[in-house]
Amino acid sequence: MKRLWYIFAQAVTVGVAVLFTIQTLKPEWLAPRGESHDVSILQAVSTGGGMRAVASYADAARKAVPTVIYVYTSQEVKASRNPLLNDPFFRHFFGDQLDEQTEPRSGLGSGVIVSADGYILTNYHVVEAADKIEVALNNGQKFKARVIGADPDSDLAVLKIATEGKLPAITFAAPDSLRVGDVVLAIGNPFGVGQTVTSGIVSALGRTHLGINTFENFIQTDAAINPGNSGGALVDSNGNLVGINSAIYSQSGGSMGIGFAIPVSLARNVLDQIIRNGSVTRGWIGVEMQEITPEIAESFGMPNTDGALIAGVMRGSPANKAGIRTGDVLLAVNGKPITDSQNMIELIAPLNPGSQAKLKLRRNNRNIEVDVTIGKRPQTQRQ
Repeated sequence: MKRLWYIFAQAVTVGVAVLFTIQTLKPEWLAPRGESHDVSILQAVSTGGGMRAVASYADAARKAVPTVIYVYTSQEVKASRNPLLNDPFFRHFFGDQLDEQTEPRSGLGSGVIVSADGYILTNYHVVEAADKIEVALNNGQKFKARVIGADPDSDLAVLKIATEGKLPAITFAAPDSLRVGDVVLAIGNPFGVGQTVTSGIVSALGRTHLGINTFENFIQTDAAINPGNSGGALVDSNGNLVGINSAIYSQSGGSMGIGFAIPVSLARNVLDQIIRNGSVTRGWIGVEMQEITPEIAESFGMPNTDGALIAGVMRGSPANKAGIRTGDVLLAVNGKPITDSQNMIELIAPLNPGSQAKLKLRRNNRNIEVDVTIGKRPQTQRQ
């Protein structure tokens, strides 16, 4: 009996050893017949025709990207004067040969092709004081550009390049079609890294009192706008132009989610005037305005802070000729009420020089009306 038990134990031991060896070296021998060890991977089904069943703004980007160009500028500026040049002994040997030394200064920005025959819209500060301007298309072609006209008050400029063929041109969105919450794409050349598309939404409309431009009606967006994006396109989800990227709010020099773009309605008006006349003409009466505080309103016996206080009148200006005085409070222009000094500028600017305007004023606790012949607004010189 012991012998049989010994033989059985040896057989079990040998069997376990064989099973362990097979499991280690040939595990597939132990798999049930017909079972596969292929890994199961999930694959999305192609819809064909290039269509993609995912949320994407690729079509909008594909439409707008070819119309956005790079703007390269260069300017020759006088080099810093060496103090030794004022030393008579030093000048005896070197004379005046170093007095007029200059050094190149370069700039980078973006622009938008607005017509197939080569007109480009960009920011004025991108090309301001530039001696040479070169633009590069999305396909790598480069052209010399010249400034057709500029409007420092809105920070816009129009360039022109000469090409033999037709250029891809942006499509303008309908005026006032943009809403807070709409998706927008910012396209430009940030930091010179190459053309970039960023997305976000419209955070606010009609931003004013930012101290950036004389005429402000900015679109605020959280689409990333960085240095080099200036002059580039802000487009909607259909690839249509809704604004010109202009400025960022930043404490570090990079995007912090607050960018500003000039709305297409203002940009179109400036573009049309520059192409037609070479400049932008706006109405002007020649007064210096001041905001009305609650204290000022109380001292003038006014029920609220609406209107704008005239803090100064330029000699010989339309306002001066019409008898407007310092201390008057401007309440309305042609029946349209004035809420603040910025609003006053926006109501006067669209009026044609030479036309008559009726101004409602408050003087010595009583309301009066005066007729003013609108003048032409002098062009602002940016600092």
